[in-house]
Order: sequence, then C-alpha cells, then structure tokens
Amino acid sequence: MRRNVSSGSTYEREIGFSRAVRVGDRVFVSATAAISPGGEVDPDAARQAERCLAIVGAALREAGAALEDVVRTRVFLVDAADGPAVGEVHGRVFGAVRPASGFIVVSGFLDPRWKVEIEADAIMSSA
Repeated sequence: MRRNVSSGSTYEREIGFSRAVRVGDRVFVSATAAISPGGEVDPDAARQAERCLAIVGAALREAGAALEDVVRTRVFLVDAADGPAVGEVHGRVFGAVRPASGFIVVSGFLDPRWKVEIEADAIMSSA
C-alpha cells in the first residue's frame, strides 16, 4: 500500500512529487528546502537546516513515522563552509538516532536563497 504526503509546496504541484511517500513500514522524504509558510527563506544555513528538519519531521509524522525512525539522511549543501553549522543542527536532531548520512556539496538549487536541502528515509519500528 502506498500513501503520498504533501506539504503544500507549490513545487509539489509544478514538478509532480510528494513531500514523502510511505510504502509499508518505509517512509521516503524528498529533498526538503527551508521555505517558510509565507515563502521566506532565512539566509542563515543553520536556521535553514532547522527549518528543513521541521518540515521533514512533520512529513514523517503525517506518514505515521517519527524522527527516531530515520535510518538515512542526505544533506545537500551549496557551500562546504556551511557543513559544520548544518552538521551541528543535524547532530542535535539525530545524535541519539545516528542514521547513515552523507553531506554532499552541489552547485546549486532551484532557488538561489537555499543553502541546504535534506532528504530522509525511515523504517517504522512500530510497523
């Protein structure tokens, strides 16, 4: 059984994707940027990471999972210099969970204000 989760982002409609997809006990959360409900983006990379993970957490909850169920994250950065600040946020959120993870430097995102995007895969322990 497949369940799609939407966050309401205009990109979901325009590009044709779901914020998250649950199949059985697995949840896959798409690359998530730090867009506020009003469309603003904080210029600080650490605050962007916090916002990304808040959106990821909400998508997981809607799918029936939790941040504690995350087994893998992928963190995409435009500037490697933001790695320590974003890593500190990631560690604060996932320090006890310790998912497999990668920090990948990319040339850019669809919106030049974005400094970080984060993906997550979860396996629900209660399923």
